[in-house]
Amino acid sequence: MASTDRPTTPPTRAPPNPITPEQVRRMEESRLKAKALRQQNVAHGPPSKPTGAYPVPLAGQKRPHPSSAVIPPTSRDARITQGPDSNNGMSAAADTGIRAARKFQKFVEYDFSKMTDTKGGFMTAEDDPGNRALHAPAGPDGEAGKPEGMSLKEWEHQQLRKRLRDARAGPYEPGLSILDAGEKKQCRECGSLELDWQYDEFLKCQVCVSCKEKMPEKYSLLTKSEAREDYLLRDPELKDEDLLPRMEKPNPHKSHWHNMMLFVRYQVEEYAFSERKWGSAEALDVEFERRKQEAKERKDKKFKSKLNELKKRTRVEAYKRGRAGGGGEFGDVIGHGRHEHEWGRSIEDPESGMSRKRCEECGMEVEELEF
Repeated sequence: MASTDRPTTPPTRAPPNPITPEQVRRMEESRLKAKALRQQNVAHGPPSKPTGAYPVPLAGQKRPHPSSAVIPPTSRDARITQGPDSNNGMSAAADTGIRAARKFQKFVEYDFSKMTDTKGGFMTAEDDPGNRALHAPAGPDGEAGKPEGMSLKEWEHQQLRKRLRDARAGPYEPGLSILDAGEKKQCRECGSLELDWQYDEFLKCQVCVSCKEKMPEKYSLLTKSEAREDYLLRDPELKDEDLLPRMEKPNPHKSHWHNMMLFVRYQVEEYAFSERKWGSAEALDVEFERRKQEAKERKDKKFKSKLNELKKRTRVEAYKRGRAGGGGEFGDVIGHGRHEHEWGRSIEDPESGMSRKRCEECGMEVEELEF
């Protein structure tokens, strides 16, 4: 049987060699002498630096940074750099006391005092040094990104000049010169020398801007679809630049579609009304009405053929129903398919006391038991 006595703490034992009063007196004298010596050294001035590797620190003073001291290889002080290979190669840098983790060492430091306050919570492209699209080096074509050492406004101005130069617009638009030899080109309407260079170069049409805007019935531009539908021209004729000069522009609907082909209205009308095509505007109208009538006849013919096909299918289905013994009034059961009983009202049988009902078509009777 286990004992029910509670465990008790054993009594403390006296040390085998207790400190005598004489030893206590000597210890107190030594402490007082050391304290007096420290006060005397502090009063005379700061102590000279020791020549050893480990200076003796004084109470209340910070330990100096061992920048020039010889550090033994057995040192375990993490604050002391031990060589260029420690701390991921960052030990050669000045000790700032706090170092970022390895994954946070590559970061962008922003100087908010030199940044533009957009009042919107975002940075401008100029103030963002991490913007790769803005600060990327220029490629072989010179359009990969902004060159280094160029501001954003200068880069945008350079891109604008390049676009104007490619489109030959603005200051790069061809102008008049007194050095041009030969006969001067003039507007075919007013005789002005200030011609629209796009009409002159691409469409072979010498007309000024004012006359072009005053007479849109002659000098407006037509697309390929409009020339094909309104003047009944074919694709080989529209693709022949010697026959009909054209000007191509990017498609406004989709940038990856084919370019728009634009024609001058009076050139298209001259060819369409000439003897090489329709002969006159009245002949073009006659041809247009003829094609319109043919399209209507084809549409009616297609509708009639579909209607006759529907009638044939209807007659075949009616013939099949007749062969199967169909006919009669609307709602009658047609054919010899699966029979479905049409039960009448339940009548109580006085002999058996059960309800009986009868099918109206086949005469079958069944009995029902009501609970």
